[in-house]
Amino acid sequence: MNKFDPATFTVDTAKPLPVILLLDVSGSMSGEKIQTLNEAVKDMLETFRNTENGETQIDVAIITFGAEVKLHEALASAGSIQWHDLSASGGTPLGTALKMAKAMIEDKQVVPSRAYRPVVVLVSDGRPTDSWEQPLNEFSTGGRSSKCDRMSLAIGADADKSVLGKFIEGTSYPLFCAENARQLRDFFKFVSMSVTIRTRSQNPNVVPDPGGIKVQPATVATLAERREAPSAPKQSGASESTEPSNEGYW
Repeated sequence: MNKFDPATFTVDTAKPLPVILLLDVSGSMSGEKIQTLNEAVKDMLETFRNTENGETQIDVAIITFGAEVKLHEALASAGSIQWHDLSASGGTPLGTALKMAKAMIEDKQVVPSRAYRPVVVLVSDGRPTDSWEQPLNEFSTGGRSSKCDRMSLAIGADADKSVLGKFIEGTSYPLFCAENARQLRDFFKFVSMSVTIRTRSQNPNVVPDPGGIKVQPATVATLAERREAPSAPKQSGASESTEPSNEGYW
């Protein structure tokens, strides 16, 4: 006769889908850039809170790199994060930030084996001020970190696009670019949609086609084409728009 054991009746817990943000908070990010970044990340977290279901839990970690490399938010459910605004100062120690992110991903006590394929998002407006080549190569080519879904955003003209481009090598993403606040917010909306689509998928490990996502952020290529395209001549009698522009450059 089988003995009744109530401990064997357990409820399946939601599988985590980790999202790890690597955010440049160097001195050049001060002012409107850091303010917009704070707003965009808060909006993303709110979207994630409203998306979580019984099968998939969106976990978020935020690593910042500026005057120091800091785990601003430890990996936790988006719904449990109490946001604290970022501030900007210091250099751009990208290499150290990549080392921290890799250590987190490789640690199965932090990112369990049952977790879905993590998303890693790199955002920067400058050039690395530490040794970054080896950490980037190790992140992209070895261990669990090499299997992550990787996206990157270059903010402004001074961002090192060659480094950010190397971060997404082997993925289906273009290098996204933001030259104003609206474009930065569009990028984070894109990240939010990409992740939430996965939570509704039969196989959340499958990354959605970037071209099929409703919001299409500006890319380095599209902005270059826009600058090279000849301006349309103004029609006689046409009046200037009185609406405020969102196209102001940083």
